[in-house]
Amino acid sequence: MKALSGFYYVQDNEGEVYQCRARGVFRKNKQTPLVGDYVEFEAANKTDGTVTRLLSRKNALIRPPVSNVDQALIAVSVKEPDFSTVLLDRFLVLVEKHLIEPVILFTKMDLLEQDEKNQIAEYRKIYEAMGYVVKEFSTALNYHSESLAPLLVGKTTVIAGQSGVGKSSFLNQLNPELQIKTAEISNSLGRGKHTTRHVELVPILGGHVADTPGFSSLEFTDIDLEELPKLFVDFEMYSEACKFRGCMHMNEPKCRIKEAVDAGEIAKFRYDHYQQFYEEIKQRKPRY
Repeated sequence: MKALSGFYYVQDNEGEVYQCRARGVFRKNKQTPLVGDYVEFEAANKTDGTVTRLLSRKNALIRPPVSNVDQALIAVSVKEPDFSTVLLDRFLVLVEKHLIEPVILFTKMDLLEQDEKNQIAEYRKIYEAMGYVVKEFSTALNYHSESLAPLLVGKTTVIAGQSGVGKSSFLNQLNPELQIKTAEISNSLGRGKHTTRHVELVPILGGHVADTPGFSSLEFTDIDLEELPKLFVDFEMYSEACKFRGCMHMNEPKCRIKEAVDAGEIAKFRYDHYQQFYEEIKQRKPRY
């Protein structure tokens, strides 16, 4: 449920939590228990346990270090900081790479003027048309926890998003007992102070949410160029119709993706981000 300073807090089938250390053999095998892991452990009492075996994982994230994730709630603020489609698309690509179901959460909806609301509604339509679930949230308006309950029941959810977009406020509202520290955006930086220091699974609305340090470093270190087109779900239905197999949708002739962009079937900003991410991966230094 939690990893902190070399201790692992393991919850048994009855809901009791034991403080454990990991066996030395894990280090030898270059294995690290992660929050979200299913494990076998033995314990003489509540504070002296040992994790003896790691069971197999369905997925594992490096940053934040958490495993067996069912879905990612991607929190993007619509204001303070301003709404960023490029940031949202970075998160979507990373989440798709790990075969985790994304749910998009627009936060701070109460800060918008009417014309800005219309603009956000347009973006919402575009992402919903790709098949993504999009929800809205605002602490001031105290709404939408009911509509989120069915999404969270029985699942392990990781909340992704830059610092300062309102993740802690959101969790506190769903479960007021948490009292997770929220920090005002630090004006000098224009982004949030990191209020979350370790990874922990928090029981919320019948599921578990990983309250994780806000990660603003979103690098595509594990993504190869060939994979990138598959991680843009709106490309999927068109890519089969490209003239060349393995078309990268950049400079190839008779590319159905580029035709779809010109025809307005794929949002132009999505294709711009695809090109930007493509160049970024292409420029990446090889690792040996």
